[in-house]
Amino acid sequence: MTGLELALVAFGLMLLAIFLRVPIAVAMGMAGFFGTWYVLGRPAAPLAQMKTLAYETFASYSLSIVPLFLLMGQFATRSGMSAALFGAASDWLGHRRGGMAMAAVGACAGFGAVCGSSLATASTMGQVALPEMRKRGYSDALSTGVLAAGGTLGILIPPSVVLVIYAILAQQNIVKMFVAALIPGILAALGYMLTVAIYVRVSPGAATRAARKPYAERFRGLVRVWPVVVIFGLVMGGIAGDWNWVQPGVQALFTPTEGAAVGAVLAGGYGVMTRTLGWGGFLESVLQTAISTGMIFLILLGAQLFNAFLALTRAPEALTDWVSHAGLSPYMVLLAILVCYLLFGCVMDSLSMILLTIPIFFPIIEGLDFGLTGEETAIWFGVLALIVVEVGLITPPVGMNLFIINNVARDIPITSTYRGVAPFVLSDLARVALLVGFPGLTLWLVRLMF
Repeated sequence: MTGLELALVAFGLMLLAIFLRVPIAVAMGMAGFFGTWYVLGRPAAPLAQMKTLAYETFASYSLSIVPLFLLMGQFATRSGMSAALFGAASDWLGHRRGGMAMAAVGACAGFGAVCGSSLATASTMGQVALPEMRKRGYSDALSTGVLAAGGTLGILIPPSVVLVIYAILAQQNIVKMFVAALIPGILAALGYMLTVAIYVRVSPGAATRAARKPYAERFRGLVRVWPVVVIFGLVMGGIAGDWNWVQPGVQALFTPTEGAAVGAVLAGGYGVMTRTLGWGGFLESVLQTAISTGMIFLILLGAQLFNAFLALTRAPEALTDWVSHAGLSPYMVLLAILVCYLLFGCVMDSLSMILLTIPIFFPIIEGLDFGLTGEETAIWFGVLALIVVEVGLITPPVGMNLFIINNVARDIPITSTYRGVAPFVLSDLARVALLVGFPGLTLWLVRLMF
């Protein structure tokens, strides 16, 4: 059996284990452990590897950004920012037909900028916005569909833990990945709002109009969202901005890890100031951050074991050679990879999918010529992969965000959510096609700033 064949068998068995509800970290770790045992012919080899692999993996300074961004998201979730964002957005858009749904999209985008989690954004905004939309006569399909789709903005708009993990795996600059995701994230929010506008014209009974708020009340609502603006502006501006005007020679105010720490302190401080984050909430935030960090790091360790096995089989190199000699155009290969992400994204979370596939797919993408530099190709592909995996979160019948929203509104049939989210899936696919056809949309801001 060749190395490529062995890797394909191991990959298939690992996917089977995942579909049988074996934890993803365990499935990847077992595939890597027993695969290494089979290749080297002795059990001592993977055991000796595990003595040092965990330390080498977790000793990376770059990974310290993960728990800090998770803690910032926990503080933001408990500090009432979501309600303030939705209130401000609805003040400005609620008088339009479908305006409350558009406001939910805007609030999801704002909350995602300080949360960084799709599932947390969908769950939190669902609890805040869904009762308001239903009270104002919005259809169940539109209400749940727009919130499921809006939740995906949580992981695309930086800061994003998955973008950090991708940057580490692909050896790319974290700041450039954050900057590259900004325009696709804004396009996603605008695309969802346009979808709502079309939806309520095709189905006028799906939404209503609220009374127009006076401008004085609208501006008071904007004042209430200052924490989000300050936190996002300082974190992203501090790590990506040009601060030469403050001190010559200073390109960035702080590193991504320092920026994550500043964001966590600011989000926690706001919760304390507004008395929405007490001692119990603080401890719960730290506990949930520790649980999430442990889960992510365990998945990362399993992925490293599997990657070490793949390196022994030389499967990525063999697969890259096969693709390069198959005569396929680069865009056909990219399309095939994105379809794989879309399918697997329906049954796996985005982090696991990225950890599982990047060691296999990234060398293939690196070997293709898209008319970009190697760094630009890596950044562009990373954003595309993340978007397509997120589309899987809202693709019926098994998208994870759909079940999160259904759990918030248990009296709404899941079939209504399927109908409501379908137009937003089409919007996402159109956006993917746009970003594939015009890589400059993703890379323009990176080229401008760096």
